[in-house]
Amino acid sequence: MRELVLICPEAQAEALSDALLEAGVLSVSVEDADGDTDLESPLFGEPGMEPQVQAWNRNRVVALLPDGLDPMQILEQLRDAGVADYQDGQWSLRDVPDADWVRLTQAQFRPIEVGNRIWIVPSWHRDDPAVPAVADDGAENKQGLVHIELDPGLAFGTGSHPTTHLCLEWLADNLRGNETVLDYGCGSGILAIAAKLLGAATVQAVDIDEQAVQSTRYNAQVNRVELLAMLPDELPAGQTQVVVANILSNPLKVLAPMLAGRVLPGGHLILSGVLERQADEVAQAYAPWLAMKVWRAREGWVCLHGQRSS
Repeated sequence: MRELVLICPEAQAEALSDALLEAGVLSVSVEDADGDTDLESPLFGEPGMEPQVQAWNRNRVVALLPDGLDPMQILEQLRDAGVADYQDGQWSLRDVPDADWVRLTQAQFRPIEVGNRIWIVPSWHRDDPAVPAVADDGAENKQGLVHIELDPGLAFGTGSHPTTHLCLEWLADNLRGNETVLDYGCGSGILAIAAKLLGAATVQAVDIDEQAVQSTRYNAQVNRVELLAMLPDELPAGQTQVVVANILSNPLKVLAPMLAGRVLPGGHLILSGVLERQADEVAQAYAPWLAMKVWRAREGWVCLHGQRSS
């Protein structure tokens, strides 16, 4: 395989990437063309406030070409579409060594141990002898180990982020069995699935993204658990004993009245996706309903916990 390498300004990066994909390239990546130089510029945003333009002042756009696709044909399509007109010397090709990309990708994702009870296991490690076994009938799930089979997919959460670990650890440490649980912002469904495997009686999983809802349903089926996954408008009225939301600080503050109102008297609210420096302001947003305190911190992130008065 070969890669076509182009340089473009910030304003052109998104349109160029889209046009390359329409022209038939396999993938497109955008890099800082001035990276590792004095002109290198950072690209980041506050959690919940992503940069409006996902590009730098000067960008290196790298397109992976399938075998048989002529780069001159791609450049001609870009020119005809009015996206860019690259002349000789303004673009380059470089070879990509042949590799077993599936095997290399899978090698990046290994089983993850979370706390003392939970293992997140990609399907290709299902029979890995390094992963402690659990009873097939689920008899050990309430008091022993829990396996969550989860493959990297649509970037809805694979269990590797500290905030996910914190929420999983709270569930493992505090669920005693037969609780009702709401996972708001479920993503891949990892927290909802964990709650069910840890003994929760009923679990509702909600996300604003239809693909996330479908991902949660699929992963629940893979893990042989029953839960209800839905969009917010489909969530029935009512309260649960445990509400967990691993999102970001800004939406958590906006959702404070709703999330707090979903907690039964005596029930628990667990929030994450919050940086340590944001903990006080998020807690303040929930103060009219619950006293939220940092339960545990990891790598600059926190998990907040509050219990509603009985």
